[in-house]
Amino acid sequence: MGKSPFSLAEKKVFVTGASSGIGRAIAVACSQMGAQVFISGRNETRLKETLSLMDKSEKHSILPCDITSQSEIKNVVNQLPSLDGIVHCAGKGQRVLCKQMTEQDVDDLMNVNFKAPVLLQAEVLKQKKMSKGGSIVFVASVASVSPSAGNAIYSASKGAIISYANCLGLELAPRQIRVNAISPAMVWTDLIYSGGISKEQLEEDEKKYPLKRYGKPEDIANLAVYLLSDASSWMTMNNVPITGGGK
Repeated sequence: MGKSPFSLAEKKVFVTGASSGIGRAIAVACSQMGAQVFISGRNETRLKETLSLMDKSEKHSILPCDITSQSEIKNVVNQLPSLDGIVHCAGKGQRVLCKQMTEQDVDDLMNVNFKAPVLLQAEVLKQKKMSKGGSIVFVASVASVSPSAGNAIYSASKGAIISYANCLGLELAPRQIRVNAISPAMVWTDLIYSGGISKEQLEEDEKKYPLKRYGKPEDIANLAVYLLSDASSWMTMNNVPITGGGK
């Protein structure tokens, strides 16, 4: 029997934001599907926790990095091999009403959610660390098209990364490198508490979803694995919502 198209065996995958939440789940899932995984985040202790959850081979690597630092980006990319996949998952949340926004609010969120992955990807391409036929995945959000009060900067940052991903996909298509985005609705991670909403309020809200629950990080990880695998070889420049039927 030939190798499953859903397998990541022999693939080298780099995951940012792997110290917690969706990024951690993606790193673990990729390792379980056979990939050699390089994980990055600011907190080395939490990255080691992620590593402990991954399959027990010794082929995976921790690469601590603040991706808002151009010098740290260059250092990390220098250490990477030629990659078959990248998942840009590092990000942060924030809620501030439009009339209360400051320049610092805008910079804090856009630097992490948009500027950092764009410049990281640019460095990967400059150093020719992306293999022909590879796959790049950006974790965006349905917030880009689903407005909520206080979420304007976050929503805009995710809309921006989706637009960027489409252009990147067009530029990389001649090398058969695919670029796609994932747009989850609400997922149970620490990020959903960034707006000061209580767990009780969130549990009441998730009942409104057709599937009667918010997502789990593993739900998003499974979709990321598919987009990294050869099973999705005819998918590029797509933004895939994953919402439990919610909006």
